[in-house]
Amino acid sequence: MAKRGKVIIDRELCKGCYLCIRACPMKMLVRDTEANSTGTYPAKQLAENPSGGKCIACRNCYEVCPDVCIGVFELDN
Repeated sequence: MAKRGKVIIDRELCKGCYLCIRACPMKMLVRDTEANSTGTYPAKQLAENPSGGKCIACRNCYEVCPDVCIGVFELDN
């Protein structure tokens, strides 16, 4: 069975480079519609992508984040 995961993004540290969005193989990350306190629109995780995919805790987003504002947690199946 595939791993399931959860991504936590610190909204205030995210500068909106969106490298994490491009790195996600499951297309689970998107640009938020609400700005943070600096006026930046951070990335956020979808509960489920429109095609039915879910986070697989691959940690690609964590690896590419230059601001170290992403945490990836593996969930129990």
